[in-house]
Amino acid sequence: MEIILKEDILSLGFKNDIVNVKDGYGRNFLIPTGKAIIASPSAKKMQAEDMRQRAHKLEKIFNDAQSEADSLKGVSLTIATKVSSTGTIFGSVGTIQIAEALAAKGYEVDRKKLIVKGNVKEVGNYIATLRLHKDVSVEIPFAVVSEDAPAVAPVAEKAPVEEAETPAEA
Repeated sequence: MEIILKEDILSLGFKNDIVNVKDGYGRNFLIPTGKAIIASPSAKKMQAEDMRQRAHKLEKIFNDAQSEADSLKGVSLTIATKVSSTGTIFGSVGTIQIAEALAAKGYEVDRKKLIVKGNVKEVGNYIATLRLHKDVSVEIPFAVVSEDAPAVAPVAEKAPVEEAETPAEA
């Protein structure tokens, strides 16, 4: 069954793409939820006319995505989470935590555009892919660390400073 997508669907395609899907998937999910329409000859003509009229808008969207991708290059994240003594995480780190970490750095992204391959269930370094446009994606490296580790380091740095001030005052 040929359908025209009305919105981006991660494993299937992008908005206004004409794709082939199994009949049940198209009739029972995509069409009733408004994510696609049947690709009849008249619908294909309307879609082609829409694409012709929207060409300059799509170019602007592409340029915006490219500039956002350029600003995100070189950004790396550190996500602190509760960790057991063996180094495994209680729960897992997902796109929600990555989006929150990016928001804390001043980058507002939609968590649905983030892709993390595999499950993040251990302390370590990982890579998330942010799909801003069908032709623009950015890889964002992130490290998962224990919540306790960052809290210990600043205390250790402050202690010698206080000791240095005490002998100077005496």
